[in-house]
Amino acid sequence: MAHNLHQTLKEFDSGAGTGKYYSLPQLGKSLGIDVSRLPVSIRLVLESVLRNFDGKKVAEEHIEQLARWQPNAKRTDEIPFVVARVVLQDFTGVPLLADIAAMRGVAQRAGKEPKSIEPLVPVDLVVDHSVQIDYFRQENALDLNMKLEFERNKERYQFMKWGMQAFDTFKVVPPGIGIVHQVNLEYLARGVHKRADGADSVYYPDTLVGTDSHTTMINGIGVVGWGVGGIEAEAGMLGQPVYLLTPDVVGVELTGHLREGVTATDLVLTITEMLRREKVVGKFVEFFGEGTASLSVPDRATIGNMAPEYGATMGFFPVDDKTIDYFEGTGRTQEEITAFANYFKAQELYGVQASGSIDYTKVVSLDLATVTPSLAGPKRPQDRIEIGSVKSTFTDLFSKPVADNGFAKAAAQLDQAYKTTDGISVHNGDILIAAITSCTNTSNPSVLLAAGLLAKKAVEQGLTVAPHIKTSLAPGSRIVTEYLTATGLLPYLTQLGFSLAAYGCTTCIGNAGDLTPELNEAITSNDIVAAAVLSGNRNFEARIHPNIRANFLASPPLVVAYAIAGNITRDLMTEPVGRNAEGKDIFLGDIWPTSEEVQSLLKFALNSEVFRKNYSQLTEEGDLWSKIEGADGQVYDWPKSTYIAEPPFFGDDFSMTPAASIAPVTGARALGIFGDSVTTDHISPAGSIKESSPAGVWLKANGVKKVDFNSYGSRRGNHEVMMRGTFANVRIKNLMIPLDEKGVRIEGGLTIHKPSGEQLSIYDAAMRYVESGTPSIVFGGEEYGTGSSRDWAAKGTQLLGVRAVIARSFERIHRSNLVGMGVLPLQFKDGESAQSLGITGDETYDIEGLGDNFVPQQEVTLVIHRADGKTDRAGVLLRIDTPIEVDYYKHGGILPYVLRQLLAA
Repeated sequence: MAHNLHQTLKEFDSGAGTGKYYSLPQLGKSLGIDVSRLPVSIRLVLESVLRNFDGKKVAEEHIEQLARWQPNAKRTDEIPFVVARVVLQDFTGVPLLADIAAMRGVAQRAGKEPKSIEPLVPVDLVVDHSVQIDYFRQENALDLNMKLEFERNKERYQFMKWGMQAFDTFKVVPPGIGIVHQVNLEYLARGVHKRADGADSVYYPDTLVGTDSHTTMINGIGVVGWGVGGIEAEAGMLGQPVYLLTPDVVGVELTGHLREGVTATDLVLTITEMLRREKVVGKFVEFFGEGTASLSVPDRATIGNMAPEYGATMGFFPVDDKTIDYFEGTGRTQEEITAFANYFKAQELYGVQASGSIDYTKVVSLDLATVTPSLAGPKRPQDRIEIGSVKSTFTDLFSKPVADNGFAKAAAQLDQAYKTTDGISVHNGDILIAAITSCTNTSNPSVLLAAGLLAKKAVEQGLTVAPHIKTSLAPGSRIVTEYLTATGLLPYLTQLGFSLAAYGCTTCIGNAGDLTPELNEAITSNDIVAAAVLSGNRNFEARIHPNIRANFLASPPLVVAYAIAGNITRDLMTEPVGRNAEGKDIFLGDIWPTSEEVQSLLKFALNSEVFRKNYSQLTEEGDLWSKIEGADGQVYDWPKSTYIAEPPFFGDDFSMTPAASIAPVTGARALGIFGDSVTTDHISPAGSIKESSPAGVWLKANGVKKVDFNSYGSRRGNHEVMMRGTFANVRIKNLMIPLDEKGVRIEGGLTIHKPSGEQLSIYDAAMRYVESGTPSIVFGGEEYGTGSSRDWAAKGTQLLGVRAVIARSFERIHRSNLVGMGVLPLQFKDGESAQSLGITGDETYDIEGLGDNFVPQQEVTLVIHRADGKTDRAGVLLRIDTPIEVDYYKHGGILPYVLRQLLAA
């Protein structure tokens, strides 16, 4: 086929002259394939494979295999996907920068040119995860929170500034601009890129990976991209393709229109529930049909953003007139917009497809008219509850056992009142945090304007929010403040306590800040099941606040409404939201905005001049960011810091060749046995650091006061903190810990060390095993590693000496990250589990069948040596899925593999 490849380079009118592009229709003709039947998302990946053909990393067979994609074929082919750019958020970006800085140190020690370690594609890091809601319900909360943010994170920001001067293609969007996904949507995404090819300009579509699972928000404007771990993104930055198994593509046909009073948040919670049921994990999801065409770009982006919650790799929407209108409204140049539209038309990729025009693995349908107002919770984003059932659901779960997702409390305690030492009356179900936060919703003007309108009507009706409720407004970009101000709605939100507190990812990632000491004491001493309501996308246990156990996702207007109501057991469909000063009952229908009212204000949200002005002034002379001074030089000198430390993944004795053979796993011990839905929040928490935890003890030993602990996420650049925080979540349940006399298992990062029988922190037990040369294994249930793309969940697992994780199923990114760190992911056979095999942690284990010539997805054997001398054997599936992952594992992980390749070049 090689002689035909050059024939695919065709010309089109870019709007600024003649441009060239690699034509997919022409490729189809060359191969005798009707590429128009392929899903749009597959065609865009195919364009990258075609354009990056080099006969080495990307071969002819890769092009032909993908071009001949079939809806229901067995998926064994591997796609080498070369992305146009990489996007980072700061929690994952800083350790990634540290890894690349360490690689430069290895290069220098090996006598190589340090600049040989350089990102080969543009990399944008958006600082959005570091701000916390310490100040709230006051006019200057934003300024005070940002000042604290810069004080806490000065060392991290200095390191980022070093990276900006050391690497040519590395840029930073500073704090206070917005959330990475919204900045990506509004500013970083260009639609199409072009590169010089001699005298010609070759155009190609925007594609990316990002170090946050919600990178999929960009799918709303027709950009192929998804979240990967920092480990995988790093390889992509350094010239490696992002490898993936050819995916199934599930088509979602949307029909009809949303009913009056139904928001985009209600729609996405419904889609999340539906697609979780359809088991789309690891698949592409592509939307089509008349209902899809009717959705605005912000609504599409809201749905794309939640792809990790419904489990898909992507939630993709094609480019159409609405996409072009969005680019115009957000201030892109006319030249860019014309090239964008003309390119997609030339590729025959323009427009939302009608039913039956594309071959999908499976098609599922949703009539938008069936969507109802909803929340999700109290522990998982896919657990949707219609608003009329929230009260009964919480009441039911309150006294259900933990095994049934309940809180195991006596039903009689539900209405009991408890007094704090400062006189506040607190009940179970009381809402103590109400936050308009997160990229999912704060990118969408329709729901933010609805929140502002509801606040206006509530204030006019005389309603208030109790002063002890921690309310906050943390928009996804400064544009939000512009249109809330222009519409006159911001003062009403402020009056109800939703003062502007931050521009960043706050409550949704555990940066809600603390409650008052009095509230914390009342909750912990009385075991109160308090609630949070947030417009976020994640509500896993202990994520929002360690003492708030019931967390509900809701649209911004419902966040305001529930803050007024004050307790999650207030049925907003039948009971009043609140009562005004005159004692009049005010119902939700009295303050809920109409769709017509929202639509009349949307013109304020897409003002191209406002967007251009905002993004042309990312920094100003004299602002907090400009005062940060970074080090100079091409190699970092690693000054002493509890925030940034040279990572230990290479070592001073790094060898250019991997070990000759794979070290066997024999005589291993169980470090932990976990149930279903253990998330990356459980494995590598991003919230507060407990003083008595191994990480807290280490920080105090290194002179850090409790008030300066900051968060795990902010200290991700220091492996000493992060390995101590691995499996340290206060809500993680290790089944090796025995039940107490009340039949309750102590939660937290604890285990039983064997053979001593001592109960220790998982970190301390792991270090004992490492010191004695004993390998360890972690056992898990279904959906192991669900959650944000946390590289430290895999890095920390490796540093604790874990050789294998054996689970019933894995979340896509975490499985990949484990391989990338040289940890074996193994999967029980259907119907089998640690429990069915009688694994308690008293045993020792061998893993047999992993010879030097192993192949992807082969069966290996778990040998279980029982305490009574009996030996059992169980076949488990090796979840090293692709040939390149075999290479990564043999090299000890993806980072040593890439470094050896770069240094050998």
